Amino acid sequence: MLIGALASGLLAAYVALVYVSDTPAPLEAAVTPARSIVVASRDLPAGTIVQREDVETVQWPGSAVPQGFTTQPGDVVGRGVIVAVQKNEPLLQSKLADKDAGGGLAITIPDGMRAVSVEVDKVIGVAGFVLPGTRVDVLATVVPGDNRALTTTKIILQNIRTLAADQKYQQDSEGKPQYVTVVTLLVTPEQSEALTLAATQGKIQLALRNTLDLKEIDARGLRIGALVADAGSSARTSGSRSRPARQAHPERVIESYQGGSRTLLKFGTGGGR
Repeated sequence: MLIGALASGLLAAYVALVYVSDTPAPLEAAVTPARSIVVASRDLPAGTIVQREDVETVQWPGSAVPQGFTTQPGDVVGRGVIVAVQKNEPLLQSKLADKDAGGGLAITIPDGMRAVSVEVDKVIGVAGFVLPGTRVDVLATVVPGDNRALTTTKIILQNIRTLAADQKYQQDSEGKPQYVTVVTLLVTPEQSEALTLAATQGKIQLALRNTLDLKEIDARGLRIGALVADAGSSARTSGSRSRPARQAHPERVIESYQGGSRTLLKFGTGGGR
């Protein structure tokens, strides 16, 4: 019995050894080496010329490196930022202008577009809510010649992006200092003509719109004559409703007899016969 137990133990050990030898070892996951990548060390607004202190190099997982990344700070220093870059965001080639393009507002203007600046006050500028990146409609009010009856207001531009909104110092007609807000809009060449004409020959107004609202409407404009006519019609309608209705005056009848003859006399409340 002892010999049999020993033999069984040896057989079991042999089988276990063969099983372990035949089982493949687990594969180790392939490790992708990290890459050095240039990121912003601070927030960089559009138009900024990148300086050496504006960037730093970090280790980025090699499997998640974005397309268009740079590895050397010298590849981005001196170039203008086309689109605003946040801190720790990679400086991609698509967000940088060419080295000879410089910086400022000009490099942020897409090909085929124009930047036109117009002076506005707090009312026209929607009380300071027109900021870079917002979208507006432009309304123009024009008086043809001296005929004020033909004064017309019309939406001439829709869904226009604001590039900048700054204040500048100038003097009024009496030489007193005043601040004027200048709003720069991104328009096509054709739209720049309409905007300039409206600003010089009439008065413009900006209407702030939801940045997600891209729908354009059929704006036909409104003349002051139609506006006054509608107001007058409303006033007449309102007045006619408020006027009390005239009540009929009741009549009084007096019956009299003279010589066997019967006579009826009718009188109103005002005393008339």
